[in-house]
Amino acid sequence: MNKDGLIYLVWSDLVGMARTRGVPIADFDRRLESGLGWANAGQAMTPFEHLADNPWGPVDEVRQIPDPETRFTIPGNDMNPVLHAVICDSRAAPGKNWNACVRQFCREAVAELKSETGLDLIAAFELEFLIESEDFHPEAPFSFRAAAVNHNFLTGLEHMLTSAGFTPETVEPEYGRGQYEISCQPRTALKAADAALVSCEIAREAARRFGLRASFTPKPTPNHVGNGCHIHLSLADKQGHNVSSDRSGPLGLGKTAAQFCAGVLKHMEAVLAFTAPSPISYHRLGPHHWSTGYRCIGLQNREAALRVMPGISHDPEKAARGFNIEMRAADCTASPYLALGVLTRAGLEGIRGEFELPSPAKIDPASMTAEERAEAGITALPVSLDAALKALKADEVARTWFTDDLYNTFLSIKSWEADYARSTAPDQTFARYRHAY
Repeated sequence: MNKDGLIYLVWSDLVGMARTRGVPIADFDRRLESGLGWANAGQAMTPFEHLADNPWGPVDEVRQIPDPETRFTIPGNDMNPVLHAVICDSRAAPGKNWNACVRQFCREAVAELKSETGLDLIAAFELEFLIESEDFHPEAPFSFRAAAVNHNFLTGLEHMLTSAGFTPETVEPEYGRGQYEISCQPRTALKAADAALVSCEIAREAARRFGLRASFTPKPTPNHVGNGCHIHLSLADKQGHNVSSDRSGPLGLGKTAAQFCAGVLKHMEAVLAFTAPSPISYHRLGPHHWSTGYRCIGLQNREAALRVMPGISHDPEKAARGFNIEMRAADCTASPYLALGVLTRAGLEGIRGEFELPSPAKIDPASMTAEERAEAGITALPVSLDAALKALKADEVARTWFTDDLYNTFLSIKSWEADYARSTAPDQTFARYRHAY
């Protein structure tokens, strides 16, 4: 391999940003042991030019150590050089885990699930984003025309994703003006989070090469269709077989998968602080938005926080392979590692406690009366980041999922973001998140 140029060491932080430092490719092998230093306090960065209060201050640094299995290349062209990159784990020292590393948080959560159940969590992300430029004129939602006018960009995006090792399931126009979506292939949880992180960055780079700008903000403007990040989940046995379904179970869920879902629903308000973790997120969530405003589960119900998706085939075995649960209350201001980690932890609580699945929402829960929702155990989700953070602080079980440093720093950052949104004009807030993500 050519040893000229740079390779970028990339890691995800608590606000879902892909941070990086570059080193000469010729020096890469030496970095496999010691990585690169990064101030511990860097984990307290907000999405903007601000450092939230944190336990470390100016003292000490963490090592960003490459995971060589994640090395990838984004192909170049006549105008752009090849981009080499690798995903890192944040380590307190070589061989020593750091208690605020989001990738390690995800790794430990799914390892605990496997240790206790023998099952792997399989996940896939659907990543919605907006493209724009000065001369960009959006076409009709979902239309062939919306694909055709940006065919060069979309095929370029697919080529870059595939060359980097992240071949998508689909790349397609979506409902919003100028909105498109990447559907990632199912992978084991940690690799699925890696794929989500890299896919967003490749989409941004592909857009730049075609004179566009891509933004994954959950709500570009108050009146614009929101960008979600739907997370599809299933459980697999040691042979890799999807064991999430049982045709005789509630909503077609197997016993363990039903308990997993019940755990997620039980802790949904706390989970939401990590899956929809920005002030803008709550302008996207809400009744009648197809992004959910209620804590409930339903079969193919796009207004439920958890949507059960049966596999589609006349062959029961093929249908079982495609069976999955979709978490709809999520967006790309979340770290994919934190999102999968907390979903795993919540689901595992349901398995441990043998939680029973509540009654499903068979219609749009907003169309039910308050009495009908109460009878079914359907409750409204938090309507602001402040409310989600309050719910997180009140959930004593969820508190046990985190180290002190990770938990307290996350709360510090998110409290700062909530304060910022309250004290800033809405147009400026929307614009800053649109630019940051």
